Amino acid sequence: MFWQTSRFRIDLSRPLIMGIVNVTPDSFSDGGRHVDARAALLHCERLLKEGAHILDIGGESTRPGSPPVSLEQELARVLPVLRGAVTLGVPLSIDTYKPEVMRLALDLGVDILNDIWALRQDGAEDLVVQHPSCGVCLMHMHREPQTMHTTPMQGDVVPQVRDFLEGVTRKLRARGVAPDRIVLDAGIGFGKTVEQNFALLARQDELRELAYPWLAGWSRKSSLGSVTGVELAAERVVPSVAAALLAVEHGVAIVRVHDVKETVQALQVWNAMRAQKNKDINEQ
Repeated sequence: MFWQTSRFRIDLSRPLIMGIVNVTPDSFSDGGRHVDARAALLHCERLLKEGAHILDIGGESTRPGSPPVSLEQELARVLPVLRGAVTLGVPLSIDTYKPEVMRLALDLGVDILNDIWALRQDGAEDLVVQHPSCGVCLMHMHREPQTMHTTPMQGDVVPQVRDFLEGVTRKLRARGVAPDRIVLDAGIGFGKTVEQNFALLARQDELRELAYPWLAGWSRKSSLGSVTGVELAAERVVPSVAAALLAVEHGVAIVRVHDVKETVQALQVWNAMRAQKNKDINEQ
């Protein structure tokens, strides 16, 4: 299985790590440490040295209750970083829902549009349809960041998420977007309760009935704090790595993480186990 993007055809035969680069002063997880473009680019380089396969750069916080950021402010944050990061020789993703940001990012050579709104903002879908090859990650979100924590979803979350994503992918396919350009994200924490988030993990096989690669973003999420008692997001490294590993075990192709080095090490152990298991099967 491959993910076709602007510059790269990404091999998804093994789990990949998408390293998070927040260019925001109010990120819930890193306290705005990478707002400055130079600091953000140094962070990109560090994540690559630690083993990240993809970089995901975002200029607007999507933590629950976070205020929206103007187009001008988001562009001022991300464009200088994108200009530098696009020269690093790895697939580059822009975490945005604004079509204007998407267009300028693609003009710079960005490979992937990572959209929490799943292209529901006016003009976003048209942009993807008109582009010859950019990759897109479509996420499920209940309500919007400003209100999703006040009125979470009701009922069985798994079929609701699956049906929503099936609908948006069907619409894209009908407009000529090739299936190998699409990756799906269940939207952990985006308008779901703690129990619903873990249901999405436990029942990942049901989501994978949609025959697309899946991305999981568990890193430092509040649900991990709820079950472990770790209040500070930056201290949720171990729960984040555990959740990423479980997501991979349940068939996720890409994990989006802050803690790249620790996740790489965990996947090395997982890969060693899988290699031995396959060897034993072949020798039987």
